[in-house]
Amino acid sequence: MHFSLDVLRARKGDCLMLHFGTADDPHLMLIDGGPAKVYKPHLAPRIAQIHRSRELEPNDPLPIDVVMISHIDDDHIRGILELTADQLGNSPDLRLKVASLWHNSFDDLLTTAPEELLSGFGPASFEAGTARRPDFDAIEPDEEFDEEEVHQTVDVLAGISQGRQLRDDREVLQRRSPARRQWKLNHKFDGELILATRDTEAVTLDGGLKMTVAGPMQPELLALQEAHDKWLREQKQGKKNPEAMLAAFVDKSVPNLSSIVVLAEMGGKSMLLTGDARGDKILEGMELAGLLDADKKKEKWKRHVHVLKVPHHGSDNNMETIFFERVPADHYVFSGDGEHGNPERATLEMLLEARGVDAEYTIHLTYPIDEIDIERQADWEKEQAKEKARKKKNPATKKPVRENWSPEKHSLGALFRSNPKFGKKVVIVDPGKPHLINLLDPVEL
Repeated sequence: MHFSLDVLRARKGDCLMLHFGTADDPHLMLIDGGPAKVYKPHLAPRIAQIHRSRELEPNDPLPIDVVMISHIDDDHIRGILELTADQLGNSPDLRLKVASLWHNSFDDLLTTAPEELLSGFGPASFEAGTARRPDFDAIEPDEEFDEEEVHQTVDVLAGISQGRQLRDDREVLQRRSPARRQWKLNHKFDGELILATRDTEAVTLDGGLKMTVAGPMQPELLALQEAHDKWLREQKQGKKNPEAMLAAFVDKSVPNLSSIVVLAEMGGKSMLLTGDARGDKILEGMELAGLLDADKKKEKWKRHVHVLKVPHHGSDNNMETIFFERVPADHYVFSGDGEHGNPERATLEMLLEARGVDAEYTIHLTYPIDEIDIERQADWEKEQAKEKARKKKNPATKKPVRENWSPEKHSLGALFRSNPKFGKKVVIVDPGKPHLINLLDPVEL
């Protein structure tokens, strides 16, 4: 029996494949596709490799049970859009036979479709090299917002048009499939939103994979709706510049509310797949779905999983030490190349505080530590320059300018060198071969 997570390099984003079933009846799930420059060099070759390992004829399509986009965010959805564009072409390298697409589009998450939002920003407003991205400094994040929250909100809002494109691509691909049996939208959920509720029931896929949804939750979607309504009010009041529109959405409870969180289980093993959700919201969702108890005195206050995909690329905005205490794991996957500072040293320090060095667990990084630190330092110094400029512009601002980058104080390398037992737990994804976390029988690729 197979139950393996296949971790691909995805720059600042996520791209995962879940293998399950048996050697005679193999099954596959694709989870996110990363940002630009991930599909062609990493995802497409891996799909071709899996096709070859199945010993299929060249013209036979590769079956995929589920393609899941955790949420509308460029660093999760772009690679999937490149995949669907490839499939819509006349001669893709190989065809896929996708049974279901799991995806909560922005339009479906809101009771009022964000037509004005799209027209205000414009689909090209966030595309590098086309139109001007909103000026972060103009919304004064030093007073109200964290810089990273602004970045991630921009990326999520940019995903509105991408989510629509994916929905359109899916409809065309489904029309082309025999008897419209492929690319069904959320078909295990009767076509409805994938949502955690008190009545959440696990769904079982062909091949025996059990999936329990732990996010998003209804209150989070209401917060997203409120942010959209606030934007509409400000639009009517004449605040039409992108910076003012963006400010309505920058809030700790809003940017990644559409993230699908699922607990996957098979053969007594489990994986918690978290997208970019916040740690506290994941815990709430697990409690809501009956996977955790809220009462610390009860046995299920903690829930051990065998693999944890660490939320939001290891951002410390999304995590607290208690999350690692309540959801201990054997394997921790940090997907990030250092852009926007992720994975953050503070998050790894939380993991170290929660688990110590004597427990047996493995830390999976998608890029070498020194490469991550180069990007993290560049991001640190870029944000420091912005903070200095804002301080000069407004000396009364309460937010201090961060100190100069110190390799010893701020780098991941120094953290692992100062804690050698912790450092020995790290493994790096090799771009030249599959990085498989095999929880049951090994998958041969």
